[in-house]
Amino acid sequence: MNEEHVLKILKKHEEQEGGLISILEDIQTKYRHLPEDALRIVAEKTGRPLTDVYGVATFYKSFSLKPRGKHLVSVCLGTACHVRRAPAVAKEFERQLGISPGDTTDDELFTLETVNCLGACALGPIVVVDGHYFSKVTPGRVKRIIDKALAGLDEIDVESDERIFPVEVRCPRCNHSLMDSDHPIDGQPSIRLTASFGRHHCWIRLSSLYGSYHIESKFEIPDDTVVHCFCPHCHADLITGWNCAVCGAPMIPMLIHGGGMIQVCSRRGCREHMLDVDASGASSEE
Repeated sequence: MNEEHVLKILKKHEEQEGGLISILEDIQTKYRHLPEDALRIVAEKTGRPLTDVYGVATFYKSFSLKPRGKHLVSVCLGTACHVRRAPAVAKEFERQLGISPGDTTDDELFTLETVNCLGACALGPIVVVDGHYFSKVTPGRVKRIIDKALAGLDEIDVESDERIFPVEVRCPRCNHSLMDSDHPIDGQPSIRLTASFGRHHCWIRLSSLYGSYHIESKFEIPDDTVVHCFCPHCHADLITGWNCAVCGAPMIPMLIHGGGMIQVCSRRGCREHMLDVDASGASSEE
């Protein structure tokens, strides 16, 4: 660990008024875990008790006190996934990677973990790799998922990538459609919202392709900014009781036409999202 790197991260968040979760997120991005010395520096420089810093670092599952691989594989073993043979999927990942849940491969490329729920029960068995959801996974697809991770999951072709599919959403408060066919993004009607951040209050539009992170807004939104979103029709604050499992920011909820809900993180730059659809309207991500 390089103390200078940690101090630069602290300085950045001091200027941007970043919270403790954002600081720890940047440190983990740098080192793929939270080194003990780094946590001590954070406690000293922010004036927080070391127990509080450790408390946050151990409370959120996205943080790790030991080194993680370049790619994080999470296999859901919740009830809905379990009855659809999720344990067999987890065993195949163990066999292909040569590690047990909680371990990292010797080449530090993959870390494997099992979780209780990933918020998309109707699409189980669910596997998440580096924030990308794979639905209805079978043991026979495990090798392909590993190969895709090695090739680069963030390289998205919205026209041909099978993980990308369009969603039509409505306001969870007034049930009014949020779709805007007059302002397409990625060749599809965009999702129109009203946004507030800093001193700005303006329109924002999101891609309606699930898996695309393209957005447009009247004003540029700096990375790490938490954006408050509102329905452009009833002006309700779109916020749930759920916070992002990665960065702790509030999640933005939208109803899916045909049943279910999608939630996206309100922090600019965070790609965390949750999809929960009814069994009658289940969709596939691959």
